[in-house]
Amino acid sequence: MLDTIQILDITKAAYEAGRKILEVYDTDFQVETKEDASPLTLADQQSHEMIVNHLSRSYPEIPILSEEGQHLPFEERKEWSTLWIVDPLDGTKEFVNRNGEFTVNIALTHQQKPILGVIYVPVKDEMYFSNQLGAFKVHQYSAHQLLSEEDLLAVSEKITVGHMGSYKVVASRSHLSPETETFVEELKKEHGVVEMISAGSSLKFCLVAEGKANVYPRFAPTMEWDTAAGQAIVEAAGGEVVDAETKQPLVYNKEQLVNSWFIVR
Repeated sequence: MLDTIQILDITKAAYEAGRKILEVYDTDFQVETKEDASPLTLADQQSHEMIVNHLSRSYPEIPILSEEGQHLPFEERKEWSTLWIVDPLDGTKEFVNRNGEFTVNIALTHQQKPILGVIYVPVKDEMYFSNQLGAFKVHQYSAHQLLSEEDLLAVSEKITVGHMGSYKVVASRSHLSPETETFVEELKKEHGVVEMISAGSSLKFCLVAEGKANVYPRFAPTMEWDTAAGQAIVEAAGGEVVDAETKQPLVYNKEQLVNSWFIVR
């Protein structure tokens, strides 16, 4: 399946979506509230349209599950062995608060497993991605003339898990639960000094993937589009994203799109 996908094409889709987001970011944008009480902006919608148009044009045979798209019933989705899972603007709260910690997430899943992930950080112009060769990061993505996958790999830094130095836990800037605090206390018994890092959106996955944090515990609700791209990148970097209870990897295109609590390490 990976052989048919051009990773450069997917990074470009994420980049173009990020440009749309930044166009809105620099304006006095309006914030709506969705049924689940989460915020929605024009940036979410324009990024969604950009990505869906790009993926539909390049890979019309692969269905798309996007946070801002139509969520079809499981009776139809269960026939999808391969699909894109997209969060056009992960970290809308961070976007609204203008702290820059929001991302564009695009993942390809096959047989419920994430096999490719792209995460773009518009404000920093940083691109994370994974393929069969591993996990990678590109600084200043827009500064490079990328015409081929070889060009992309030539300007990419390979990243791996395995932080050296003090033990670091990365947690959500917007969602720090009592269970997370308990988890951290247990880590202190094992590792002594534990340093806490706060970050928004899927940046937490990226910090673990590139060895800047040891673990990201999430004991609060998330959806599949929040985690699929990050899981693909962390796993390609040598880490894991597992259910907090079963210790099994998270799976995708489930009947219920809500994730169980999980640990990234």
